[in-house]
Amino acid sequence: MPPHFAIGLPNVGPFGDATAIAELARLAEESGWEGFFVWDHLLYREAQWPVADPWVGLAAACMVTQRLRLGVLVAGLARRRPWNVAKTVSTLDHLSGGRLVLGAGLGSIPEEYDSFGESADPAQRAERLDEALDIVAGLQSGEEVSVEGKHYRVNSVRMLPEPIQRPRVPIWIGGVWPNRAPFRRAARWDGVVPTHIDYGKGQTMPPNALREIVSYVREHHVGDRSFDVALEGRTTGTEADQDRVVQYADAGLTWWIEALGWWRGDLDDARRRIEAGPLVL
Repeated sequence: MPPHFAIGLPNVGPFGDATAIAELARLAEESGWEGFFVWDHLLYREAQWPVADPWVGLAAACMVTQRLRLGVLVAGLARRRPWNVAKTVSTLDHLSGGRLVLGAGLGSIPEEYDSFGESADPAQRAERLDEALDIVAGLQSGEEVSVEGKHYRVNSVRMLPEPIQRPRVPIWIGGVWPNRAPFRRAARWDGVVPTHIDYGKGQTMPPNALREIVSYVREHHVGDRSFDVALEGRTTGTEADQDRVVQYADAGLTWWIEALGWWRGDLDDARRRIEAGPLVL
């Protein structure tokens, strides 16, 4: 089955503007893309760059689109209060008519933690992430939730309204292969957004690497619910691109995310790529 095609956009630098995020989301829908995802950062390595709030950008995108799947890939959930995330996600799911995806991970910039007096230790971030995921999922259930965790406490809370999507908004987990822990985490949820330690921005892991990741996640997956595999990459619409994406689909890919950003040019370059539309397989 061919994958879905989405646009992936940073929320920093030339793209760190909620108005631009909304404009590009509208253009993506008009041009035949099926999804639109943004990064989540408070700060960035280039300290002079602007950084847009991803949730505000998505809210703006909700108002100018009708069918695009929208989401954050991936949110640094360990630096957010999970009950605030649950409320934001449910609200955006209603605003979008049930089109939201929540991506979650440890976060890639330690300064987004220690600059604000929070521990950037990866083990502590992982503990907070796992507790937060359970809380977010629980609060989206519409049932009363109580949690006595190491990092968070919830005392008999029922949060309404529930999101439109049931039993909750889909949760996709980000991770860097070959680290195994994020992929065991992903197997407990609804999807995975892998990157590879050997491939940087503008590069895409080969299909065989994705196949290895998908096989590992499937080994640990529990239940028979559907599971998405989303991968960022670069295409220009050639026949070679079509053949390559088919190889990823054969390896288990369900979402191809066309990664746009400053490494591919400016906003006008992004507009041109979006207008050209997704591959036709």
